[in-house]
Amino acid sequence: MTPAPPTVTVIGIGADGWAGLPEGARDALRAAGVVLGGGRQLGLLPPECTAERVPWPTPLRPAVARLVDAYRGRRLAVLASGDPMHYGIGRALAEILGPDALRVLPHPSSVSLAAARLGWPVEETEVVTLVGRPTGRLAAALHHGRRVLVLSAGAATPGEVAALLRDRGFGPSRMLVLEQLGAPAETRREGTAEEWPHPPGDPLNVIAVECRRAPGAPRLGAVPGLPDSAYDHDGQLTKRHVRAATLAALAPAPGELLWDVGGGSGSIAIEWMRTHPSCLAVCVERDPVRADRAAGNADRLGVPGLRVLTGAAPAALGGLPAPDAVFIGGGLTVPGLLDACWEALPEGGRLVANTVTLESEAVLAGYHRRYGGELVRLAVAHAVPVGGFTGWRQAMPVTQWAVRKEPGEPAEGPVKDPVESGDST
Repeated sequence: MTPAPPTVTVIGIGADGWAGLPEGARDALRAAGVVLGGGRQLGLLPPECTAERVPWPTPLRPAVARLVDAYRGRRLAVLASGDPMHYGIGRALAEILGPDALRVLPHPSSVSLAAARLGWPVEETEVVTLVGRPTGRLAAALHHGRRVLVLSAGAATPGEVAALLRDRGFGPSRMLVLEQLGAPAETRREGTAEEWPHPPGDPLNVIAVECRRAPGAPRLGAVPGLPDSAYDHDGQLTKRHVRAATLAALAPAPGELLWDVGGGSGSIAIEWMRTHPSCLAVCVERDPVRADRAAGNADRLGVPGLRVLTGAAPAALGGLPAPDAVFIGGGLTVPGLLDACWEALPEGGRLVANTVTLESEAVLAGYHRRYGGELVRLAVAHAVPVGGFTGWRQAMPVTQWAVRKEPGEPAEGPVKDPVESGDST
C-alpha cells in the first residue's frame, strides 16, 4: 500500500533567513498557500513568497491541531527555528498528525552552529533548554570541567544563568553568549558568572558554559546518594546510604514515573529525576511545610519539574497517572495505603517500602508472604569519637521490602494482620 503524501512541509530557517535556505526549501515556500510560523520567522520571508502568513498564537501547543486542520488542503508549510525536530515544533506536529504526514527540511540547529563556533564536540556537550522551562533545571547539568550549551528563553536568560551559577557554587564558570548565530549581525559576549558585566542583549542567543566549581563549594555526584547536607530538611529525610540502596531497588529508567508517598524532604523523588532528564516523579506529602521544602530542594538540585502534591495518602493518590514505581517512606500502617499503591502499579511495576518501626515491619512481612519480593534489613554505622578513641555509632536499622508486580498478581483485599490471622512472624 502506497503511503499518503505528506500534508505539511516543515522548514527549518536560521537567523540568516532566506539567504541561508537551500533551493529545495525555497521552492517549498514559494509553492505554499499558507505558511505558519513565529512572527520573527515569517518576517524573514521575501515578497516572492506569496503565501498567506499566519503567526502562531500563544499558547502555541493547544492551537496546533486547530490551525493545521483549518488550512488543510492549501499546501501548508510551517517555519521553525533551525532543526524542527530539536526542541522545535516538529515534535508537536509529529505527535498530532503522525510522522507520515510531515515532510521535514531541517536547517543547522543553534546547537550545531554554537559547537562549530566554539570547537566543542556536540556528542560531548550537555544541552539544556530553558525555553518555556525554569532556570533551575540547569543545576542538574553542573559538574566541574563539563561544557553545557543553554538554549535561551530570551534577552534576560544570560543574567539569570549567571545568577544561578553563582548561587550553586559555580561562579568561576566561563560564559559565552552567542547572539544571532549565522546572521550578519552575529556577535558574542563573554565573562565569568561571578562577574557577569553585560546587560540584556539580543533575545536570540545561545549560552555556552564551561563549568568551574568554586573552591569550597559542595560537590554533587551524578548517581543517587547525595550528601544529606544537600537537602533542607527537618530530620524527615531518607539518609544518604539508605537512599542510595533505595534508588537501586527502585531502578529508575528513562521516561518512567515514580510516586514518592510520604515524601518528606523529597530526596527519593529528586534523585529519581536526577538519573535522567526524562524521569518524572510525584511527591505526595501531607505536611504543607515539608511539601514546600521538598519543592525548594527540587529547584535547588536541578529538577524543578518535580510535582509536589500536598495531601494525605491514600486519598491524595486518586487521579494521579499510573506509576512505573512507588516508594513508600511513611504511613505504612495507614489503612488501605499499601493496597492502593499496589493496585495502581501496572504489571512489571516496582514497589519499595522502608520502615524503622516494628509495627510497620509486621505489615511488610505480611505483604512479603503474599507477594514475594525481597525483604532486607539495612544497617549503617558511623565512626565517631569515643574519648580519645574512635567507635561505631549505629543508626536505626531500616527494613526494606522491594517487589516487582508480576503478571497475574492478586490485587483484591488487604493483607490480614499477622496476629489476627494466627500467622507467625
